[in-house]
Amino acid sequence: MPVGPGILSWPFPPEENEYVHTPDEKYDALVHHFVYNKTWLQSKFPPETKYISIIRQPFSHLKSQINYFHLPKALGIQHTKNPVKKFLKDPWRYRNGSETFFPHVNITWDGTRNPMTFDMGWPAERADDEEEARKYISQLDADFTLVMILEHLDESVVLLRRLMCWELRDVLFYSKSKNSRPYLYKTYMASATELENHRSWSAVDYLLYNTFNNSLWRKINAQVTEIQEYAK
Repeated sequence: MPVGPGILSWPFPPEENEYVHTPDEKYDALVHHFVYNKTWLQSKFPPETKYISIIRQPFSHLKSQINYFHLPKALGIQHTKNPVKKFLKDPWRYRNGSETFFPHVNITWDGTRNPMTFDMGWPAERADDEEEARKYISQLDADFTLVMILEHLDESVVLLRRLMCWELRDVLFYSKSKNSRPYLYKTYMASATELENHRSWSAVDYLLYNTFNNSLWRKINAQVTEIQEYAK
């Protein structure tokens, strides 16, 4: 756990003084906001460690990001009725506002562009390098035991239970979101042009989502009968 309240190092690389150390420096689990750092994790956890994450459809995630991080103010569109619609008309126009550079660690974070892939360890500065991003995501697919998909949460949880060899009683599952706070554009449905702009702007996140959505369904189809039974 972090030494203080809040997130563990995110969005920065982990520092030794940021978490509570065990006497033998051996750890069983890390369940926290964290930028995936394979080298650091392998130095703290045994080789057989299971790596689990969850992602969601990128446009849905964009709306949540814009709301949670109060991005309309940073982008200068806080007085617009629908900041998502305004932003997606020309995302490249707002790049200077959406990017944040942290000079002490030489890291750039952009809450609107590939934020999920950033959390998986892909640098924001390489947003346009789709060929290398594809290779990196392929390696993530090999590294992770399971990346769950929010839009298919029931099936993801059943598959997680099976992969982790849990009993059904080990799973506590809330069927309704605990964060039901509304915001005006939460249910906004983007136009075809707006979605195309977002796919171009955040292309690596779409690649990430499509890769792991396909991976999830391959695993589900391999165990389809039992998963359907438990997901009822």
